[in-house]
Amino acid sequence: MKAPVLTAYDTPLELRDDIEIAPPGPGEVKVKVVASGVCHSDLSVLNGTIPLPTPILLGHEGAGVVEEVGDGVTTVAPGDHVVLSFVPACGECYTCKHGQAYLCEKSAAQAAAGLLDGTTRLTSGGAPLHQMACLGTFGPYAIVPEISMVKIPDDVPLDVAALIGCGVLTGVGAALNTASIQAGDTVAVIGCGGVGLNVIQGAKIAGATTIIAIDMVASKLEMAKEFGATHTIDASEGDPVGAAMAINGRGADVAFEVIGLGATMEQAINTARPGGEVILVGVPRMDVFLNLNAAFTFLYTAKSIKGCWYGSSNVHDDVPKLLDLWRRGELKLKELISKEIDNEHVNEAFEDMKAGTVARSVILHHHD
Repeated sequence: MKAPVLTAYDTPLELRDDIEIAPPGPGEVKVKVVASGVCHSDLSVLNGTIPLPTPILLGHEGAGVVEEVGDGVTTVAPGDHVVLSFVPACGECYTCKHGQAYLCEKSAAQAAAGLLDGTTRLTSGGAPLHQMACLGTFGPYAIVPEISMVKIPDDVPLDVAALIGCGVLTGVGAALNTASIQAGDTVAVIGCGGVGLNVIQGAKIAGATTIIAIDMVASKLEMAKEFGATHTIDASEGDPVGAAMAINGRGADVAFEVIGLGATMEQAINTARPGGEVILVGVPRMDVFLNLNAAFTFLYTAKSIKGCWYGSSNVHDDVPKLLDLWRRGELKLKELISKEIDNEHVNEAFEDMKAGTVARSVILHHHD
C-alpha cells in the first residue's frame, strides 16, 4: 500500500508505495481506514516531542470498516464500522477496572511503536515499519488490536467518526470527565487548536457560561467563538492572565492548558481563581519542568492541578455518549473539518496546522 512515512525527526514525510501489511494475528483486526484526522500529536512525533522510533507510519485518529479478524476476536466482525482508539482499553487490568481505562496497562507497549507484542505488521523495503499508537491511520489499511476500537452504528459518517478517536475525546473529555465544571462557571482555555476547540465545546455542554479563549492566532480565536467561546484574548497583545482576570475580577473556576509549554501551563495556573482547578491537556516536551511557588499555588490559594490524558475517557462508554450528543445537535463534529485531503498531502496539512488556519485536516483514503 502507499502511505507517507516519517523517516527521521523534523523532516517531511516521504511517500512510499512499497509498504506491505501482514495479516492480523491473534486478538488483532485488519481495518480498511476510511478517514484519518491529522492531529497535533502526529506533529509531536514528527518533531520529537513524543519520542517514537523511526521509520514510522503516523496517524492515530481514524475510523473505518473491519476487513478481517484474527484468532480470538469476538467484539467485531467483518463489515463493522469502528472508531479507532489511540489508547487500547483491555477492560481487565487494574486501571481499567478502577475507572481509568485511559491508563490501560496494555498501552505501555506503544512505546515500541508496534502492536501489543512489540512487533509491527508493516514492512517497507523489506524492513520493519513502526506504527504510531498501535494504529498508523495515515495508511489506507491498518492492523490494530481488537481492544483499540469501538463499534459504531453504520449511519455515522466515518469522516465525522474519525475525529472522535482523539481530538474530540481528548478535548470534550477534559471538560466533561477530568474537570469539575459547574453550571454558570467561568472557564479559560489556553490554546485553541483542534483539541482546544473541543475543550471549549465540552465546557459549554458542561454548563459553563463564561468561556474565555486565549491564543496568539486570530483565526483560531474566530473559530473558538463558533464553538462556544464568549470572550477571546489575543495573547500576543499584553498580559493574557491579567486580561482573563479582568473579565470577572477573580479568575477562572477552571483553566485549561492545551499547548504543552511550561510558560502557558504557568499562565493557566495563574489564571485560575483561588480554589479553582487547572487541567493540563497539552503534550509537553520531555524537558519541560514547572517552577511553582508551593505556598501560593497549593496552600494559600488551594488550587488543584490535574493532568489529563485522553480526556480521562473510557472509550467504550464515551464514544456512544459523544455520538448521542452529536445526534442531539449539542456537539459539533462536521464543523471541525476544515480541509479534506488524500494521504499524499499530509505535509501540507502539517503546515496548515502550524499556521493555525485549520481546526482539522482529514485524510479520506482512496480504495481500489
